[in-house]
Amino acid sequence: MGKKSSKARLPAGVLPPMKSGVEYVNAGLGDQMEIYGYKPTQWKAVVTWVCIILTAGLLRLVFHWKPEWMLYCTHSLCHLFVAEKVCLKDQYKQWFVEKIKVHRAEDISMLEFGSKSSDKVENGLQKPLEQQSVYSSMAFIRFFINKKLKYLWHPEQQKFERMRGLDSMVPCSFFYSCEGINESEQAKRRAIYGSNEISVEVQTVLKLLFLEVLNPFYVFQVYSIILWNFERYYLFANSIIVLSMVSITITVVIIRRTQKTLRDTVRLSGTVTVCRGNSVQEEIPSEELAPGDVIVIPKHGCVMHCDAVLVNGITIVNESMLTGESLPVTKTPIQNPMLTNDNVDTVYCPKEHARHTLFCGTRVVQTRNYSKEELKAVVLRTGFTTSKGELVRAILYPKPVDFRFHRDALRFVGILFVISLIGLVYTVIIMTHNKQSPRVIAVRALDLITITVPPVLPAAMTIGIIFAQRRLKKANIYCISPRTINLSGSINVVCFDKTGTLTEDGIDMHGVVATENNLFQEVEPDILQLPQSPLLWAMASCHSLAIIDEELTGDPIDIKMFLSTAWEFSEPGPKIEDHQIPTLVRSQVKTTSSTSSDLKQDPIEIGVLRQNVFGSSLQRMSVVTYNFHNELFEAYVKGSPEKIVSLSKPSTVPSDFEEILTQYAQQGYRVLAVAYKPLEQAKWENVNNITREEVECDLIFLGLLVLENRLKADTTSTIHLLREANIRVLMITGDNMLTALSVAKHCGMIMKNQKAIMVSADPTQLVPGTKAPMLNYEYVNFRDPDEHKSPDFDEAGSEKDSTTVQLQLDDEYGPYHFAIDGPTFDVVRDKYPDLLPRLVVRGTVFSRMSPDQKSMVVEILQKLGYFVGMCGDGANDCGALKAAHAGIALSETEASVASSFTSKEPSITCVPTLIREGRCALVTSFGIFKYIASYSLVQFVSVMILYWIAANITDFEFLYIDLIEMTVLSITFGGTKAYPHLAKEPPPITLMGFIPVFSLLSQMAVQVAAQAFVFTYVQDQPWFQSYNSSWSEEHNYWSYQNSVIFTCSSFQYVLLAVVFAKGKPYRLSMFSNKPFLIAVLFVTVLSLYLAIYPTEPFIGMLDLRPPPDIMFRLLIVGIALINFFVSFMMEKFLVDYVFFRKLHSCEMLTCGKMGRDQYEQMEEELAEAEGWPPVMTPKEKKNANSNNANDNKLSKVVLQLSYKTDGTGLYTALKNGEHPAEECKDNTDTLNTFPGTKDIRMRNDKRSASANVLYD
Repeated sequence: MGKKSSKARLPAGVLPPMKSGVEYVNAGLGDQMEIYGYKPTQWKAVVTWVCIILTAGLLRLVFHWKPEWMLYCTHSLCHLFVAEKVCLKDQYKQWFVEKIKVHRAEDISMLEFGSKSSDKVENGLQKPLEQQSVYSSMAFIRFFINKKLKYLWHPEQQKFERMRGLDSMVPCSFFYSCEGINESEQAKRRAIYGSNEISVEVQTVLKLLFLEVLNPFYVFQVYSIILWNFERYYLFANSIIVLSMVSITITVVIIRRTQKTLRDTVRLSGTVTVCRGNSVQEEIPSEELAPGDVIVIPKHGCVMHCDAVLVNGITIVNESMLTGESLPVTKTPIQNPMLTNDNVDTVYCPKEHARHTLFCGTRVVQTRNYSKEELKAVVLRTGFTTSKGELVRAILYPKPVDFRFHRDALRFVGILFVISLIGLVYTVIIMTHNKQSPRVIAVRALDLITITVPPVLPAAMTIGIIFAQRRLKKANIYCISPRTINLSGSINVVCFDKTGTLTEDGIDMHGVVATENNLFQEVEPDILQLPQSPLLWAMASCHSLAIIDEELTGDPIDIKMFLSTAWEFSEPGPKIEDHQIPTLVRSQVKTTSSTSSDLKQDPIEIGVLRQNVFGSSLQRMSVVTYNFHNELFEAYVKGSPEKIVSLSKPSTVPSDFEEILTQYAQQGYRVLAVAYKPLEQAKWENVNNITREEVECDLIFLGLLVLENRLKADTTSTIHLLREANIRVLMITGDNMLTALSVAKHCGMIMKNQKAIMVSADPTQLVPGTKAPMLNYEYVNFRDPDEHKSPDFDEAGSEKDSTTVQLQLDDEYGPYHFAIDGPTFDVVRDKYPDLLPRLVVRGTVFSRMSPDQKSMVVEILQKLGYFVGMCGDGANDCGALKAAHAGIALSETEASVASSFTSKEPSITCVPTLIREGRCALVTSFGIFKYIASYSLVQFVSVMILYWIAANITDFEFLYIDLIEMTVLSITFGGTKAYPHLAKEPPPITLMGFIPVFSLLSQMAVQVAAQAFVFTYVQDQPWFQSYNSSWSEEHNYWSYQNSVIFTCSSFQYVLLAVVFAKGKPYRLSMFSNKPFLIAVLFVTVLSLYLAIYPTEPFIGMLDLRPPPDIMFRLLIVGIALINFFVSFMMEKFLVDYVFFRKLHSCEMLTCGKMGRDQYEQMEEELAEAEGWPPVMTPKEKKNANSNNANDNKLSKVVLQLSYKTDGTGLYTALKNGEHPAEECKDNTDTLNTFPGTKDIRMRNDKRSASANVLYD
């Protein structure tokens, strides 16, 4: 017997890197993790706990944040076989520590399937293996749980393997051998597989409070509060305690509410009827289900509590929970290998057999089983291993957001901490010189850390995001991941699905192109004018429609096609020879005979007996019918034209098929092909046993269905808006290549006069010596087919006419665009991985892409350095929406588990709206960060200056600065709305670049200069009196120096907020933010009052000693005005205008080539790679094909090659620096695959060579 295997794996180029000598779990899969075994070491544990005690628990707190460090300190590395704990590292460099547990082998029961020599084969079918045989020599089974999944120790392979249900290496015949399991067997399986529930823990309030307090941010707050109380800054310390308690309370409430909402959303519980064997059934709680159980699907439908394979009957399922699309999906029984002619068993594959699988969380809305048997399904997976469980796990353990801004923010905090350490050393030296007590020195030195590293920074950073989230909600864009808003401001490429996203959801029937005598007829726009023929019968019956709640539902194309025929639909149909017909379609009007007697005939009735549902990988669907008109069994098939033609008899396919298909596709129509086949051998007894392969072969081609899918009204304008903002746009669709190209042209993705190059793999021509198909590069002609003509050559190799192919593609018409389909994408990914980045960097249209391929394109774009947005309608886009930096689902639901953002308006106008708000939030976060950092540094400088005279800022001065100035300004700072237009230049995304660092340093230089000036200038006044440092023990800092430093810095906190509150081109002017404007005016007026004419009780409360000379006070105000003018001009003119706008591309500002993203370097390489890609015009392709047909008598073509020693992008001959003439003369096919066949000029510093190759 034969056995088909389909082990899922990630494609080349997407696999996480694997290290030699390292053990892995889930090796080669997306959730691949390194695994290390550890066992306890007593002396290490003793030393570690002694250190914990000596550090008063501080070391244990560090271990709470870094549990892997505690494992290193208390355990030793060992083999996994003897390990008691494991340490795992995923591809995102996250560490997990899990304890190894054990099961008694006699208490569990599992099934394992595989190909072993001991397998028993009966009637060509493989029998399942009891996994207990593998563990028969073991008393206990070792396992650990990570991210809700269980991993078992395999004694033969000596490694941990993820425990699966019946979805791995299970023959399809097994499902038909299942009759149910008894209670004892079910309990044993449940002991190892776990309870069938997707439970989300709702943590207690006490636990949440404890965990929140142990957050590093709040630990630092506790340190600050203790220190401030020790310094007797009671008022400020108590204020921080109140603010922290409010913040912790709000956070705990939000977390607990979110956990409850998620728990209530995913909780699924009920009763299920299971079979116990021998026709015994029992109702049990759904939590008790285990893999291998046989469940009964109620006739009235139900919500699935597990993943199960349907073994009989037909169900209509709503899978909107998984796909975001509420269209009903027809599920049919999995094929029984016992009934096939070749008796070949097939391995179950979740992807390939999805149309036979009922997924957890989906709703069965209708059942069809016209025999007396009940609908049954075999449980595949339970709990978190189900499809719904995977979605919930993705929510509980999301992919970490790796954003440069966040990384730089942490680095900058580290720099601030280093600055505080420098200040600490300065403080110790100065105060020791001033003979301060050790207590005062210690307190002052430690206090500097709380000044330089602001405790309020994390809270302040979220303000802009909160405001942006509110504005997005008003625009009907809902966000379930607020941190992603900043990321959306960095988007520089947006991927769009086509159908339902760029084009309307609805579709119109343009017409039908029938065939007659192997020739296409004129298009018939009125379907009612079609004669009664197999083409019309196919349109009436070849669909998966159903009546649900007295309404015809199904795929929009199927509905439009059927309604255009004006036939009637009913279910169920009549019974014939004890066989129930599931669906009956009937012509609505009576037909008139062709005879002159004008006799009437009865309406034609067709019974749909069986459906072979549509699959994206198959690109077709089919039905088996019984035609009451001619009393014949017939099969009808519809799908993509290319696929239908490949399944049809060549003699029935019109010779102008390619020409007609191209004609309609280039006009933007969606084209489906229809074929049929009489089932002459079929009878009522065996019609349901005919395999799909037997049905869908040797078809008779009938014609084309031409449908019109119009662009949405706002698609073109939105694409234009994004392109004007230098945001790259591309299309990833499952539709036909030419249709996708037409839509891309009409909506503006490919501009007028821009070139599109279609890349295709030719499986009929292989590169000599390899199994790699050749790649062809062809111009796509949107207008005149003869627009591009290839040159003709005479016998001497000279060009006959002046028409030539110019490969200077980056010319005045703009860059060229690649168009690639799914099959070619797979070929390039597997056979030409080095070529894939080039195609993706210039790729604009990706057609015939499967859901997995859509995700791969997004991931490749991310690896090249792009920030990727993905916009789709939720159907087949879930993977890409999850993978993108910002996924936007166009859905009516308020939230979606598949994407970060969900728009209630099904329009792509939400994309620029999101990017505008994201840019606004990102610039706001930049501004707040720079403001808080500047505030800390200004305060640090003030304290450093006052420490010089053993003084300090008073308690109430700190309170005024921190609570009145900084808090009020930072809270209102983020309220500024987004600018209504998208700028061409994206905002900066790094804090460590030249521009933001220069901005911060230049501002600090101005502020330091101002404070140093007033500090020294006040001491030159005749009325000045020196500060008596002996008062410092009582916190009496009453002095002129304190007053002028406090007054000057008070203005600086305001002016810095204004300087960093940037407006156009990412935010509106600060004058549009009324709360912020009021706060600025309030704090400015209050600071003016304190500077010019302070009165009691403010003088006594703040311990101010105002200068007695009113002119000096006005001088301080004048210095503040000059300070503001210099700071404002430096930021607006020097930083924003000169550096950011005029010198933005300067290598010094971008750190040269090393600071550029990979896609930018790739673009530069492509611009310099003259002659790549090796484009073949349609005429050249036609000539090449005709010449190859004539014994490879090729025309003489002159190819000029310039190459370098390392031969980037070329094959071995050029890589080794060998002369291409010898290599190419005998391998003309190989030459065509070089990424520069026509005219490649690859530069080399040492040598270059060129060769004119003349070959026949």
